[in-house]
Amino acid sequence: MTGRVDSSMVTTANDLTGYRVVRNFGIVRGITVRSRSVLGNLAAGIQTIVGGNITVLTELCEKAREEAYELLLLHAAQHGANAIVGMRYDANEVMQGVTEVLAYGTAVQVERIV
Repeated sequence: MTGRVDSSMVTTANDLTGYRVVRNFGIVRGITVRSRSVLGNLAAGIQTIVGGNITVLTELCEKAREEAYELLLLHAAQHGANAIVGMRYDANEVMQGVTEVLAYGTAVQVERIV
């Protein structure tokens, strides 16, 4: 199987409603490491003065999660999976201004329950 697992076949639950797991491929992950640019730091600093949602950082975080999620879908498909259960995110600061975002879960092959 190539491509990616369809996002409708990903859940944070341990099972996928309407399907049964027929094969477990184990843990899969997607990881990205992102840093803020100098301009991003400046814009975020200005936004903290005003208060409210710091959109520059929100967009950075969203982009990092999206990238990690897409890599997860690809990694699962490379293992032959058509679904992912128990999906989670984790994030850690690797160094000041540099953040790692990890999307992980269990790659499985499922079939529809008739």
